[in-house]
Amino acid sequence: MLLKLFLFSLLLLFKSSALSNKKTHPSALNEKAGISPPEITSSTSIVNIQKFRKMQPSASELVDGILAGNITALSRAITLVESTNNNHLAKANEVINACLPHASKSIRIGITGVPGVGKSTFIEAFGKFLTSLGKKVAVLAVDPSSTISHGSILGDKTRMEELVKDKNAYIRPSASGETLGGVARKTRETITLCEACGFDTIIIETVGVGQSETAVHSMVDFFLLLKISGAGDELQGIKRGIMEMADAIVINKADGDNIRKAHFAKMEFNRALHLFPAKKSGWIPKTSTCSSITHEGIPLVWETIESFLGLTKTNNSFFEKRKEQNQYWMFETINEQLKLNFYNQIEIQDLLEPTKKAVQSDEISPFAAAQKLLNVYQSCKINSEDSQ
Repeated sequence: MLLKLFLFSLLLLFKSSALSNKKTHPSALNEKAGISPPEITSSTSIVNIQKFRKMQPSASELVDGILAGNITALSRAITLVESTNNNHLAKANEVINACLPHASKSIRIGITGVPGVGKSTFIEAFGKFLTSLGKKVAVLAVDPSSTISHGSILGDKTRMEELVKDKNAYIRPSASGETLGGVARKTRETITLCEACGFDTIIIETVGVGQSETAVHSMVDFFLLLKISGAGDELQGIKRGIMEMADAIVINKADGDNIRKAHFAKMEFNRALHLFPAKKSGWIPKTSTCSSITHEGIPLVWETIESFLGLTKTNNSFFEKRKEQNQYWMFETINEQLKLNFYNQIEIQDLLEPTKKAVQSDEISPFAAAQKLLNVYQSCKINSEDSQ
């Protein structure tokens, strides 16, 4: 009986001790009190830093910074160029025009593939390989924008955690916005700024939408299509889409149990390429396999690009292609500017909403409504010219 009383007393003592410890040592899941700022924090310094961040450098200051290899100046200039604010247009054009004589000295590589093919992981492995060769690499990663919220994750830097720390690499994520073709609205101008900043290898990662990514082909020298095993066969050869534009097809994720499947896919795509007409440059597209994890096959990709450059620069097709691209982007810029001018016209903005409602209620046809707005825009331009 005494033994039972003794054990019962011990049990009560243990429970009391446990409850006491629980109160003094709360669970790690509980919210902890915030850390108060140290007393040495200077409110004056905070204000000065905030003012500095709000300061807008002049166009000449941005250009000087870019030519000196200043990444901050480059980033601010890209933000300026990407702006849709009409007040920024003249300044952005001034920066681009000043950088043009220092551009066009890089190799531009477009990399595309369906979502999940491993573009970001491949680019990190490929980029690290290039920087190990002494190259300066700029990665322009285009992220898809939501058609509902118009937002974009811009998370490519997260996946390239090693490359982003490389002093010879620069990663700039941009939202695609309403631009089709797998690129952002101002990717072409961004290439010019990166080249002027001293980057000799520009990699453009597209959004990865499959057969419709064509705009990127008109701004790069070499177009690389990433594939994975089990994603197609010779039937792909009759799809006159993205495969027809590819200068090389690389089967990614060729590691572990997937090596045999990747080599089989390589043979399938190699047969599919024979169904395409010959390229004007005389280049015959290559197929290969690689692993972004083990880095197996990564050097071969660069060897293929070097072979391409050797051939196309010798027969002058490299430079002819760039001339054609410059002409293409002249017309694209005209179209973009006309569109912006149209929607920024005050009279158009006043008429747009009621005209949309009239179209939705079948009071007027979409074609007649469009013509009506265009007529108003034309009248505005004529009146503006007369007033000058």
